[in-house]
Amino acid sequence: MTTEAPPLSDEKLAVRPRLLSVADAKAMSLAEMTELFKDHINPGQLHFMKLLGFHKVKIERAEGMYYTDQNGRKILDFFGGFGSLAFGHNHPRIIAARQQFQDEDRHEIAIAFMSQYASALARNLAAISPGDLDMVFLGSSGSEAMEAAIKVAERAAGPARPKIVYAENSFHGKTKGVLSLTDSPLYRGEFRLVDNTVKVPFGDIDAIRNAFEADPAIGVIVLETIQGGGGIVQAPVAFWQQLRALCDKHGVLWIADEVQCGMGRSGRFYAFEHAGVVPDVTALAKSLGGGKCAMAAMVASRKVYMKAYGTPKTAMIHAQATFGGIGEACITAIEGLNVLYDEDLIGNAERTGGYLLEQLEGLKAKYPQIIKEVRGQGFMVGLEFQDFSQTLPALLRPMVGMLDEKLKGSLSGFVGAELLRDHDVLVAFTEYNRNVIRLEPPLICGREHVDRFIAALDAVLGRGIARIVRDFIGSQVASKA
Repeated sequence: MTTEAPPLSDEKLAVRPRLLSVADAKAMSLAEMTELFKDHINPGQLHFMKLLGFHKVKIERAEGMYYTDQNGRKILDFFGGFGSLAFGHNHPRIIAARQQFQDEDRHEIAIAFMSQYASALARNLAAISPGDLDMVFLGSSGSEAMEAAIKVAERAAGPARPKIVYAENSFHGKTKGVLSLTDSPLYRGEFRLVDNTVKVPFGDIDAIRNAFEADPAIGVIVLETIQGGGGIVQAPVAFWQQLRALCDKHGVLWIADEVQCGMGRSGRFYAFEHAGVVPDVTALAKSLGGGKCAMAAMVASRKVYMKAYGTPKTAMIHAQATFGGIGEACITAIEGLNVLYDEDLIGNAERTGGYLLEQLEGLKAKYPQIIKEVRGQGFMVGLEFQDFSQTLPALLRPMVGMLDEKLKGSLSGFVGAELLRDHDVLVAFTEYNRNVIRLEPPLICGREHVDRFIAALDAVLGRGIARIVRDFIGSQVASKA
């Protein structure tokens, strides 16, 4: 037996919830922001923001390479939204394209009809992509694009070959399908994930060969071309060439995850192009949205796509979602791709990114006890610090070495906090190797921005470990006073 809810009285129907307006949001104080973040978004995350001093910043506007905070302070952005800001903040051409789209009352959602904007974007991505990568699925996030990639490859591989190989320290997203291929106990939590997976070391062609030969049920392998969350980790060119040959030999489909390293960040549109090979499926997101919207794409070879979804009966198995190919997001991506080539941002990533790596190598030579390794390509760079014990005098190392695992991430956190607090420079960190600072500035970054960043980092490291630690502790004490 069910009971119906009593009808609402006229008085209750007239009650309107107290909602904040856009003007209210813009005028919100730091204290109000903090309280609402704690109450309604993520109280645990606030703890880490406070450690780094990020909770003291209210961004009022952003342009080009810089954020501007509530005090008019300009913050140089070497974080780049984990690779989401290839064009910098509020690129004028992208803003103008979006404004014109709005002024003309263009349509956003075209589910019942074909969209000229989605069609044009798909054609552009096919034109840019090498080989036979020419079938496009549009979505809103890297996770969504990678879900589409996994599904199209699994269907094309067939039910007799359902197993998927992935790499140690991989990150492919947090939705449940690709979470099964994301090598993180933290992100996996206690979720029940799919079990048709095989893990191998990243960049180990022998381990992959052994897996393929031992298990004929393997039909797909998915790898980031450059591991971002793993600490900006690359495999040599020969690995990718051998992988392509191995996949061809065993009939395994290769998915290249380019969500973070694609869109020109490595100095090529796709990072796999450095090896002169083409995967069967790839995925883009982040900067595809021009820094103004959520946009993602899966790009598959026609052979793979048609095998998975090529008949009227199968066409709708994984069709685009409601907001896949939404109008303004598509024209944002179309304009962004044109800007990428018109302004030679891919070439700039190669040239100026190379200069950034050279300058960081100079700092490594200057501070060998602090900097362990510099690695990366273009504007996807990792700066790994030594374990904490290795930065101390030799007599203290054995004793402190027992705490290195617990102290991982402390030095990168101290340095990142000081760069923001004292030098107005923002950097990022990595999920797995916490000793790494991740540098992914916009592709508009010039040598003058690199020089400013290097000068700031040199000034911080030049203080020495004891001073860096003392200054960080002092800032924490002051913030609680």
